[in-house]
Amino acid sequence: MDRYDLLYRLYQEYETDTLRDLQNFVDLFPPVDSRVALEYWQDASDDLEARKREISESFAAGETLADIAARATREQTFTALDLYSKYGRPVNALVLDVDETLRSAGRTDNEIPRETLHLLTELHETGLPIIICTGQTLENVKGFMIQGLGTELVHSGSFSIVYEAGTGVFTPGHGSDTKRLLYETLEEEVREVFSLVRSRVLTAAPEELRRSVHLQGNEFNVTLKPNFDVGSDAAEAVIDEGLVYLVDLLGRAVVEAVEGISDVGIESRTGDSEGPGRSADWARAYYAASDPEIADVLDSEDATPTREVDDIPADVQARFDRIDVAYYHADAAEIGSLDLDKPTGVRGALDVLGIDDPFVLMMGDSKSDLRVMEWAADADAGIAAAPRHASESVLDHVRSTDELVYDPGDAGSVLRIVSVLNRLDEW
Repeated sequence: MDRYDLLYRLYQEYETDTLRDLQNFVDLFPPVDSRVALEYWQDASDDLEARKREISESFAAGETLADIAARATREQTFTALDLYSKYGRPVNALVLDVDETLRSAGRTDNEIPRETLHLLTELHETGLPIIICTGQTLENVKGFMIQGLGTELVHSGSFSIVYEAGTGVFTPGHGSDTKRLLYETLEEEVREVFSLVRSRVLTAAPEELRRSVHLQGNEFNVTLKPNFDVGSDAAEAVIDEGLVYLVDLLGRAVVEAVEGISDVGIESRTGDSEGPGRSADWARAYYAASDPEIADVLDSEDATPTREVDDIPADVQARFDRIDVAYYHADAAEIGSLDLDKPTGVRGALDVLGIDDPFVLMMGDSKSDLRVMEWAADADAGIAAAPRHASESVLDHVRSTDELVYDPGDAGSVLRIVSVLNRLDEW
């Protein structure tokens, strides 16, 4: 009898829903100082073991099948079987975005659910390395991952953080490789632009905007965050305004770095005494052409570029080609280096972890996560999953590959699929 038939019989003949409920209860039962509650937990644990033993004694690979049934639904199990049939190999690293991927402000009160944390811990205990891949700062991510997963796991030597969307990699327990500052490898001409933008981003901002945003404490990237609840109407308004300001500021900084002429000198020389000025308008034209979402924001803010990309001097456009502007609706506006992105950071983390032939699960929701998904697809190095509210381009990619789309706050469903996939490989 092949795997498909065995699994079909498993879910057809046994009360797998009850088995799974018991396993979840035993795994996620909160620590309490109550004899009655502990007795209830023990009864559930005994019932669980009896049901798993019944399955174990009924199949040649009974222990594996009992474990699969206790941890995954029929749909999750057969999805894992399809993935194994397609790729013929297990996942050997988890690459995970955090915000709106593992946790969701709208569904999980911006906390990673206990179920997800438990599943991550279980998978890590099987030897699966975890790479957290985020746009957030290192200190922020390290803090809440220690809080959620524990110091021992984070410092296990098989846990890594790619932070600020790939500008650095932190992998505790690897000596001189523990922290790789990837942004230090950039050429001076790129670092100069970031230095100019960072030194002016708040001081040169209009007063109302300056009161409404703050600068995320990045080591390298320049990220404007709202002084309002993320996702709110007020946050949307200020981030849309901030995006226009950031694009204009970047344009002026790039031209100043290329031409060696001050902001005032640029506009005086070009004769643009009104409007954004030629340097800012070049930036608007370039980034509007690069990203339809940015183009829509510029249009809505009456900041539609009046020039075409073809009008941009080659040396200025060459600098734009190396700098990314990212827009996160009602959340953030950011400038980063295209020489340093999440795929670069992930490859750095895999190198430190010693994973030479990666086959990762990449979970994410944004365009920066999409780059990792596309790298994994092009290199035959993994599979991708995304929440239902992810960017449309991300969902298009996920649906066109393995259709691993999950509901907000339910990252655990995909982790269960991976757990079964890896058990099938061991089987």
